[in-house]
Amino acid sequence: MNAVIENILTRRSIRSFEDKKIPREDMELIVKAGQYAPSAMNMQTFQLTVVQNEEVIRKLYTAIPKYMDGLQEGYNFYGCKNLVLISDKEGKEIGQMDCACVAENIFLAAHSLGIGSVWINQLRQTSDGPEVRAALTEAGVPADHRVWVIAALGYASAPAQLKEKTAAVHWCE
Repeated sequence: MNAVIENILTRRSIRSFEDKKIPREDMELIVKAGQYAPSAMNMQTFQLTVVQNEEVIRKLYTAIPKYMDGLQEGYNFYGCKNLVLISDKEGKEIGQMDCACVAENIFLAAHSLGIGSVWINQLRQTSDGPEVRAALTEAGVPADHRVWVIAALGYASAPAQLKEKTAAVHWCE
C-alpha cells in the first residue's frame, strides 16, 4: 500500500488533545496543504484563519452555546490549542463544499505529521451571533465570511480507535 492510501485509511478523529501548541513550521505545512485543495472553478475564495491565541479560542467556545440550542456550556473544543477556521464568502453557493475539501486536506496533512484532528461545525450555525462574530473578527475572519469548518488540531492525549469503515458501496458495472 502506498503512503497516501495508508494515511487516508489510518486517519481518525481525535477528541482529546494534549495541552500543547503545534510548532509554526508544522502549522504552515498543514495550512499549505489546505490551500491546495480543489475549489469550484479554482476561484479559491476561501480563507484559512489559524488561531492559537488561547483567549480568542476561549471567547469562541464560550460564545457558541449562547446561539445554539442543546450545546452545553463548558464545551471547549476538546481542549484544543490549535484551530484553523475555514471560511468562505457568505452566500457563495458552493463555499461549504470548497471548505470541506480544504478541511480534508488539512486533516490528512496533520495526520501525516503525527498530529490529530477533528471537524467541529458549530460556527456554520452561529457565525452571526454578535459575541461569536466579535471573536471571529478578532481572529481575522472577514465580516462577509461564514465559517463552515473548525479544524481542531493537536497532539492526541489518547490513541485513535482504528475501526473498519463499512459505508455502503454499490457497483453498477
